[in-house]
Amino acid sequence: MIDLLFVMLPHSCALDWAGPAEAFRIANQTLERQGQSAAFRMRFMGPDAQAVSSVGAQMMQLEALPSVFERPSWLILLGSPDEHINLSSPPVRTLDVWLRSISPQLQAPHRLITVCAGALLAAQAGLLAGAQVTTHHLELKALQRLEPQCQVLANRIFVADTSRHIYSSAGITTGIDLAVHLIAEVCGEAVAARVAQVMVMPMRRSASDPQLSAFLSHRAHLHPAVHRVQDALSQAPQQAWTAEAIAEVACTSTRHINRLFDEHVGHERFRFFAHYSCGAGSKSFAKWQKCGAGGRFVRIQLRLADASRLEGFWQREPAFAEQNALNFTQKKRQPELPFFMPQGNNQS
Repeated sequence: MIDLLFVMLPHSCALDWAGPAEAFRIANQTLERQGQSAAFRMRFMGPDAQAVSSVGAQMMQLEALPSVFERPSWLILLGSPDEHINLSSPPVRTLDVWLRSISPQLQAPHRLITVCAGALLAAQAGLLAGAQVTTHHLELKALQRLEPQCQVLANRIFVADTSRHIYSSAGITTGIDLAVHLIAEVCGEAVAARVAQVMVMPMRRSASDPQLSAFLSHRAHLHPAVHRVQDALSQAPQQAWTAEAIAEVACTSTRHINRLFDEHVGHERFRFFAHYSCGAGSKSFAKWQKCGAGGRFVRIQLRLADASRLEGFWQREPAFAEQNALNFTQKKRQPELPFFMPQGNNQS
């Protein structure tokens, strides 16, 4: 289990901690409902035992700042409204001394996470030298002044400097995007997609990859039957999904689920599943393509045996094909493997 250490200062922006905390809570809830153990334990601490948040809510019985991380821990530094950013205030000075004292511990498996102007706290303590980071667009210049040796990246939702185990997000709501990204790393894309759905996130934003995850594409609708089908696929992308199996999950007829996909997703059923399943296999392909087995490996993993049918999809989706570097047109048909949808042109 990973300890999430939210450091609370006077006037910490409420959404900087509440948004990510809710995302991690929902991730734990999703795991437990699947019979797995929770992945995260949230702890709230600060230089003082209580603090008033940016909206006036009182945070009471905060833990003292620990001298040692007893288990894998993610240290989360939060921002404050611009008028309350005071890097020379007594609580910030106390925090600065503590951050410098624990800085040697901020190595794997531990991580440093900053939300919004929380990056300024890390910079002042000397934790960001040589790192790639971002922060709220109003604080970019201040961040660069505080730590000239860090690379400040503007116009980013979040930045993941994995070599330094430092993760920084821009303003306020982007902490949720970063949290969902981190949940995907630890718990998998299916759990992250569920978190985004429960939090009613119409899209999952990413700084390094502007394209929507295949697990989140076409999720802006609110139809429960279609969401059930999309959830089922995300949890078992390798399953041989027949039209009847899809309809059973949706509790509809095969013809009606086609109409629902066309209305709420904007794609007929086969086009959506081809897009989704090939997106799910892109990482496997990237891992294996240098071995000369990429195409066959992805078809085996995703049960996409009908190469000629996939070729047609790729011809209609050239941008998607280029993005995932998948080229089935040079692969041989492998009829011995079952396809995940009925063969032929059955669209019922």
